[in-house]
Amino acid sequence: MQLHGIHHVTAVTAQAAENHRFYTQVLGLRLVKKTVNQDDVSAYHLFYADGAGTPGSDLTFFDWPAAPEQRGTRSVIRTGLRVDGEAALAWWGDRLTASGVIHEQPAARDGRMVLDFEDPEGQRLSLVADEETGGDQHPWAHSPVPPEQQIRGLGPLMLSVPQANRTDRVFREVLNLQAGRTYEMSGRTVQVYQAGDRSGPGRELHLVAEPGGPSARPGAAGVHHLALRTTLADYDAWAARLNDFGLPNSGPVDRFWFRSLYFREPGGILIEIATDEPGFTADEPPETLGQSLSLPPFLEPRRHEIEAGLVPLP
Repeated sequence: MQLHGIHHVTAVTAQAAENHRFYTQVLGLRLVKKTVNQDDVSAYHLFYADGAGTPGSDLTFFDWPAAPEQRGTRSVIRTGLRVDGEAALAWWGDRLTASGVIHEQPAARDGRMVLDFEDPEGQRLSLVADEETGGDQHPWAHSPVPPEQQIRGLGPLMLSVPQANRTDRVFREVLNLQAGRTYEMSGRTVQVYQAGDRSGPGRELHLVAEPGGPSARPGAAGVHHLALRTTLADYDAWAARLNDFGLPNSGPVDRFWFRSLYFREPGGILIEIATDEPGFTADEPPETLGQSLSLPPFLEPRRHEIEAGLVPLP
């Protein structure tokens, strides 16, 4: 039984309107689902993705009035965004400069060219040259970014923990991730893990051990959790597997657009296992995804109350 790559990354914003502007108008992603945090309906949960809302392309945000994250270990420290090869990085460098976004120059990391930058709140991101060919791509027709330059999806994700040995065991023995190559970054060794039998940055977690440093304090511009892909057919088996290994977890959670399992790996990072199905078109047609507030059925009776507590987005 295998996981199939990255499903989504969920981060925190304290500025929903600016967040919406940046991710749709600068990065050219599509808002495919405008909903609320199902455990805190006072907060938006905004899903940005490719034109079809494909699993593996979702970068999502909880809108919480939080202080900025205190950076440190026990956290996802950088989120990769895949673009179509090295030629796209030069185009994106020009676009970020024109948009007033401070960024690094493209550089090699783990044998790929990457361009590091931050969103207006300090969310750490990288554009990653993805040389993988084939596979479906779903550009957004109304994006300000040309189709050939649009972000393909997520990956890889860079994770920091104080000690790697227990995290490594969970990744390999519980999640069946494949431990492959290593590389050096800032004097530390990074271990690459791959989900599934196919290779590529959309299926990779990069783990670095940073002992002795402070632990991250959650807040705006921090990552709340990462999610890995499974299917409805394998979902119950993953729930049983977490229990068989004695790993404390949420048990099955139905998010309506996907089903979830949550647990913390030994380094403290919250990980979700999420199904590809049924997807964002379960309640909205493809052509109008994200245009109105979408609520799961169990919250629909509270729509008037929930809408009254939200600040309208542009």
